[in-house]
Amino acid sequence: MAKNKNTQPAQEKQAGSNKQEQQSRPAKKPAVNNVITEKERKGFRLSVHVYYVAGVALLTWLFLNVCTNNLLTNWDDPGYIKDDKFIKDLSPEGISNIFSRDNSIMGNYHPLTILSYAIEYSNVHLEPWLYHLDSLLFHIGVTLLVYWFVQLLTKRPLAAAIAALLFGLHPMHIESVAWLAGRKDVVYGLFYMAACIGWVYYVRAAGNKKIVWYVAVVLLFICSLLGKPVAVILPVTLFLIDYFENRNWSIHKVNADSSLNELSAIKKVSWNYWILLDKLPLFAISIFFGLQSIHDQKKFGSLDSENTAYNILERIALGAYALISYLWKAAVPVKLCNFYPYPLKVNGALPVFYYIYPAIAAVIIFLVCYFGRKNKVVVFGTLFFLVNIVLLLQFLPVGGAIIADRYTYIPYLGLFFIAAWYVSGFFEQGKNKTVGYTVLGGTLAYILVLGYLSNERCKVWYDTNSLWRDEIEKEPVRAPNAWNNLGFNYFNKYNDAVNPAERKLYYDSSVYFLNEAIRLQPSFVNPYISLGELERTEGNSNPATMQYHFAKAKEFYYKALSLPLTDEGPNAYLGLAIIYAISHNFDSSGFCFHEAIKDKPYFPEAHSNYGNFFDMTQRYDSALVHYGIAIAQNPDIMAPHLNRGRLLTRLGRPEEAMKDFQICLTMAPDNGEVYFARSLLYNQKGNKAQALADVKKARSLGYNQIPPAYEQLLNAR
Repeated sequence: MAKNKNTQPAQEKQAGSNKQEQQSRPAKKPAVNNVITEKERKGFRLSVHVYYVAGVALLTWLFLNVCTNNLLTNWDDPGYIKDDKFIKDLSPEGISNIFSRDNSIMGNYHPLTILSYAIEYSNVHLEPWLYHLDSLLFHIGVTLLVYWFVQLLTKRPLAAAIAALLFGLHPMHIESVAWLAGRKDVVYGLFYMAACIGWVYYVRAAGNKKIVWYVAVVLLFICSLLGKPVAVILPVTLFLIDYFENRNWSIHKVNADSSLNELSAIKKVSWNYWILLDKLPLFAISIFFGLQSIHDQKKFGSLDSENTAYNILERIALGAYALISYLWKAAVPVKLCNFYPYPLKVNGALPVFYYIYPAIAAVIIFLVCYFGRKNKVVVFGTLFFLVNIVLLLQFLPVGGAIIADRYTYIPYLGLFFIAAWYVSGFFEQGKNKTVGYTVLGGTLAYILVLGYLSNERCKVWYDTNSLWRDEIEKEPVRAPNAWNNLGFNYFNKYNDAVNPAERKLYYDSSVYFLNEAIRLQPSFVNPYISLGELERTEGNSNPATMQYHFAKAKEFYYKALSLPLTDEGPNAYLGLAIIYAISHNFDSSGFCFHEAIKDKPYFPEAHSNYGNFFDMTQRYDSALVHYGIAIAQNPDIMAPHLNRGRLLTRLGRPEEAMKDFQICLTMAPDNGEVYFARSLLYNQKGNKAQALADVKKARSLGYNQIPPAYEQLLNAR
């Protein structure tokens, strides 16, 4: 055939050339030394990987370990951790509940992520350090898998190290690491990258090993989906790996019939249908989890955009805006926020400049296709980014943010892959190493800058105050939720404070931030309810102005009930129920308690206060039942333990009461109110010395509601 005729002379020429070279060169050493050299070469390659992996892990840890000092925030952390009943039960039944498809959390079904919280809770309860440490370790694990994946594809350890460092230290990835509610990104990312690695081995394997690797990929894919449903895109990503590995759709075979003429004998074409068939089970799994995710998000109310409707053209414009934002933030990660609000419409229309973004996106895509279509690295990296980001461009709106740092967690790997390939290319054979070292030095300097920025970004996530003050500084107008969340945090500080000056400072701060949220968005329900909580609490702690503050609180609660409520209605009913109970309007109080619990059966705060209501109306058995429900739903709230302990003291059940007080002191060892309640129990049991000691302890902690006559009675023993 023509191919053989063309190659034969070349082979003879090469042989002749080799013969002349052999005559002019000194004799080679025995072949045994070549074996040793090969072993040394393998050992060198292994040591290179060890050094790179250790360096990547160490640098990622050094820059990001500051996040292990962070606390919980009020941005979804309560829903996923503090108030989540599922993480507080690691029994077989509890684990079954975690994996039940009916038990999505805040619109997300990610049981593996919830299970990780449950394991941490079983060890340290709500101490945040272990949660943050595990999130960082998950992220380092994903980063090392990125190294493995890039090394497998490129056979370039330097490229793998650069890609891994860009991935591990990029500031856009900090949200997934430093935010405890962002754990789902690092969990799904771990299994997602492992599945990609497994697919490379599957493509390269033969025989039974191919089956083993395929099963491994399926299992890893399911685990990734159980970490976060966004992993549904994996089957498409696997097509990209097929492309990079030269796994073609068509197979060209040489026709063995030698009687045919040369042109017809060259090849026959057959289609490699297995490339599609081996993805079909994975697509079926994706569809199942995708439909489940849409159902969960719709049920939770996440498939809205702050009650603002956008038509299809506006959606395209906003999607293109998000795409361009992700691209430039990949290179220049500045002005990062934890919440990027949708643009405000002007006279009912999207600002005109947003319609420029589809044109910009089209130009970028055209340039990449035109100049890079024959470059496998550019095609693979670009499509990896686009495929993994496309479902997150808010064409199907989920939540109230147009973009989110966490959405880039896996997609950015495609861009890092391209950058790492070209930087490492300067060190390939025949390249100018001087230029290569200059480029590498610049790249490492850039990576160190990213590390510094990430370290600073970790500090923004330290607590609720630092988080929302940063958001307000960058989005003072378009993010009323930031003002509301900061105002509610000051309400919690006010509620916990004992010093009158501190209480007034936190009260005034809470009022300011919550009213600012209302000014920015008058239809925003949450700040009205938070102001109601603030005024109710202030009235309850100050008898002289109780009626004034209760009247203001009711005004805020009823205003909230007049607005579209989403899931906040039960909170307004609970506030009203408490006010009516304290005012001895028990009929109205009972109605409001019923409405709150009817609309929100899992509501430990409501059941706890309903127990107080039954205690006030002398229905003690019902009170004990609802205290028990509150504790069962959330064993980490102190109020039902404290109030049940008080009731059990009055009912003459001191042993049970003492257990509740001890639990309270375990939760809040510096709470003076608990010591006073326990003092009453000791006094009832005749232990006046311990009763007096608890009174003194309560007073030293700032508790000032101790009747003087009671203390005098104990001193006169």
